[in-house]
Amino acid sequence: MGSNHSVTFTNLSAGEYDLQVIGSNNDGVWNEEGTSLKILVSPPWWKTNIAYGIYFIAFFSFLLGVRQYEIKRREQKAQIRESALRIKATEAEKRALEIENERKTKELEEARQLQLSMLPKEVPTLPNLDIAAFMRTATEVGGDYYDFLLQENGVLNVAFGDATGHGLQAGTMVTLMKGFFTSDSSKLELQEFMSHCTRVIKEIKLGRILMSFTYLKVDHKKLQMTSAGMPPLIYYNYDTKQLEEISIQGMPLGAMRNAKYKILEKSLNSGDTILLLTDGLPEQMNNQEEMFDYERLKTNFIENIEKSPQDIIENLIEAGDRWMNGRNQDDDITFVVIRIK
Repeated sequence: MGSNHSVTFTNLSAGEYDLQVIGSNNDGVWNEEGTSLKILVSPPWWKTNIAYGIYFIAFFSFLLGVRQYEIKRREQKAQIRESALRIKATEAEKRALEIENERKTKELEEARQLQLSMLPKEVPTLPNLDIAAFMRTATEVGGDYYDFLLQENGVLNVAFGDATGHGLQAGTMVTLMKGFFTSDSSKLELQEFMSHCTRVIKEIKLGRILMSFTYLKVDHKKLQMTSAGMPPLIYYNYDTKQLEEISIQGMPLGAMRNAKYKILEKSLNSGDTILLLTDGLPEQMNNQEEMFDYERLKTNFIENIEKSPQDIIENLIEAGDRWMNGRNQDDDITFVVIRIK
């Protein structure tokens, strides 16, 4: 009215409007037809299509995030359950291994005790002989074997052997030889005994398990011996002060059914000393991968020859331990020393 040519509308919703206007002149005459004005009211930014699109994307992302969080949470719970089950399974497996190891340890200890029980509790005490023996295995159950059997006529039978390898299989062979020696050595001559043993071992079919073996008969000052795959016997002649290696070639027991074994006879004198040994010490390596070897062993033997058989063995063991210098023993080490009085 008057000079006010404006109009105000509030709270209009977004959309398109048609504003119709009529007016009058100063004389009060009205223009009934009037005129019209198209008015477009835009929505606020938070109600635009772009805003709704953003709302949709945000809501969908929220739902996706919730879904991923739930999936991750379930996966974590599953991983926790799986880890717990794995820990329980590991503990059960560990316990089973402990039980198995305890069982094996017990069996090995029983086997070791059985093997030790087959060795002589003490060496024979004879008026004409001074004897000492020693064995130290590389594992719980070794493959070395020594034994003595005194016949009623005063003849001393000496068994000395080394089964293939060590462990329970070698222990089985030692047990077998113990049976042979105990039951047959006093009834059979040397060659018959060796032939009998190799034939029976071959028939039992123990595979690659063989027995290297030396067998002596000491009848006062007369020596009979045979050997099958063993290191040479080292003999010290007291009269000449010389060492002699006595080697008899022969296949290990069980290698050939009809193998032949040679017999050697030798006269002994007072002061003569015999050393029986397996290859454990001579072939023992030190930390520089060097062998102790037979020459070093013979040198130690002759240096201590005036000592008792027991002292001779103790010096050999001390020399071997110095040589190893903390290194693990590679093979069983066994000695028997016999001196003629």
